Amino acid sequence: MSRIDIQHPHSKTPAQAREAVEAIAGKLSDRFGVDCRWEGDTLHFNRTGVEGRIALLPDALRVSADLGFLLAAMKGPIEAEIRRILGERFG
Repeated sequence: MSRIDIQHPHSKTPAQAREAVEAIAGKLSDRFGVDCRWEGDTLHFNRTGVEGRIALLPDALRVSADLGFLLAAMKGPIEAEIRRILGERFG
């Protein structure tokens, strides 16, 4: 299993950060069939081949995901896309 672990700083309020993460989760769900659920300030997501979480911290987001065998081969492009989206949404 391959692991992605990204910490990305932000300056949004907690409500703004949560709203932005919810928008990202909606796109993941629509595009890839990912199931998402909140537990406190952490959004958990999963589908076949990936299980992860996005934790809302006061001044950063922490994205971590475990990729199954098939997706592990695409770790680089997946991580690059996550970083791109975080840059767009959180500066």
